Amino acid sequence: MPVYSFEAISAAGDTRKGVIEADSAKAARGLLRAQALVPLKVDLVSAQAGSDRPARGGGTRRQRRVFNATALAIWTRQLAGLVSSGLPLERALSSLSDEADKAPERELVALLRAEVNGGTPFAKALAQHPREFSDIFVAVIGAGEQSGNLGLVLERLADDLEEQHALKSKLIGAALYPAIVSLVAIVIVLFLVTYVVPQVASVFAGSKRALPLLTVIMINTSSFLRSYGWLLLITLAAGVVGARLALARDPIREKFDAAWLNLPILGKMSRSYNSARFASTLAMLASAGVPILKALQAAAHTLSNRAMRTDALDALVLVREGAPLASALAQKKRFPGLLAMFARLGEQTGTLPLMLQRAAKQLSTEVQRRALQLATLLEPLLIVVMGLVVMLIVLAVLMPIIQLNQLVR
Repeated sequence: MPVYSFEAISAAGDTRKGVIEADSAKAARGLLRAQALVPLKVDLVSAQAGSDRPARGGGTRRQRRVFNATALAIWTRQLAGLVSSGLPLERALSSLSDEADKAPERELVALLRAEVNGGTPFAKALAQHPREFSDIFVAVIGAGEQSGNLGLVLERLADDLEEQHALKSKLIGAALYPAIVSLVAIVIVLFLVTYVVPQVASVFAGSKRALPLLTVIMINTSSFLRSYGWLLLITLAAGVVGARLALARDPIREKFDAAWLNLPILGKMSRSYNSARFASTLAMLASAGVPILKALQAAAHTLSNRAMRTDALDALVLVREGAPLASALAQKKRFPGLLAMFARLGEQTGTLPLMLQRAAKQLSTEVQRRALQLATLLEPLLIVVMGLVVMLIVLAVLMPIIQLNQLVR
């Protein structure tokens, strides 16, 4: 049944907004009047809510996502709580739609409720909004519906979303301070070089005495930046655009990602982060009852590192040919040995999802530990480098003044 968003006035004069299901706009107005509401505006909610909607002049108009990572985890947790308490899915969606604060979220949930009320499986209704719900999300929900454990599956899905968001937040937090220090350092150095140094150079321009080498280097650097700084910016921007275009090609991106994994610290962090996400997704899908081959394929596509994704798909081929999961992962050296070890334990004891989840937690902990170590190392290092650069600039300014003082004496 179509869903309409409405704006109406109650008998008390209050403005009401929400969504309502009806066969037509006229029927929707009739339902509103039956509730003692005077309809002001009744619009059909597009079936493409939450995706790219067509623009009036043709083409597509990019819309904001209804759910960000945090909001999706909260919404999934709320839905899991309602379904686990015994509330039918249709009524749970209706409750979430009524409680939604924002109109786009209210419309999206109302559309999902209308699809479910019309007999469409929940997973299929979610699949109609790919910008909001990933293939992994849809696959897990579908497995939960088929197994009859939708509430439990939603709880695990919410846990996984919250863990992924927490890990990303910790990594961003660890990188935030060094990034701010670096930005401030660059701004200060550019100001000193392009403004302070030229002022000093103008003072000694009429002097016939030779300036110190450091002062000459600093003046020449300042002159070059003032004259050709725009050219450097254009070159830098062109390099960034060229790199993005090159990395958009799969062979180049895969080679770049493979080389990235060989870096001393960042490579190990990337390997652990991708492996943790892979193991967590695989554990969630396996515990939801998704067949191992389908779960492996879905988990492989969550890997942001293309080289590791290729290895995961190669492992999928080996598993399809009859090899154990642990053996297939052990042959791919880009995956940590810890992952293959826990997979082997899980296969031997019949607790593969549990062992994979434990591997994911250990790998996530390792990522956080390495990120904190790197941040702890970078913070004083950046401060020292910034101090040295500023000291060189100050010396370049003071050395001519010191020479003049010595001549006067």
